[in-house]
Amino acid sequence: MNSTQEYTTPVVVTLSSCAKEDAHSVFRLLRQSFASDRADNDVPDYTSHDTSDVHTSVWTSTFEVSPSHAKPGPVRLTAPVRVDLQGTYWGVDRMTETLADAFAVKPQGMAAGDQEKDVQILLESGSG
Repeated sequence: MNSTQEYTTPVVVTLSSCAKEDAHSVFRLLRQSFASDRADNDVPDYTSHDTSDVHTSVWTSTFEVSPSHAKPGPVRLTAPVRVDLQGTYWGVDRMTETLADAFAVKPQGMAAGDQEKDVQILLESGSG
């Protein structure tokens, strides 16, 4: 039986040590490439009235990574963004490749298991 349904795998993306505007830029880019558990108009926001320390904010979203997706162009950030990706090897690798199309990606660490891996990267503004 032939199926036209495309294989997808969930990848959890966690952003930290960044301003909400940079978190929004990263999530907006990923939503252009992959289905997300968040609405298109969902914008990261601070949950505290004290926004003086942006380094304590963390934003998380789950994306359904698929083999075919839109290739993003370069994206500007106001400062580096720490990203944690968790999912299957294939899903995390595709997500990392997509992020590398838009940002300068600097590996920070990785933990691997039998079926999944957790990758830490630092994003900086892409060239272009």
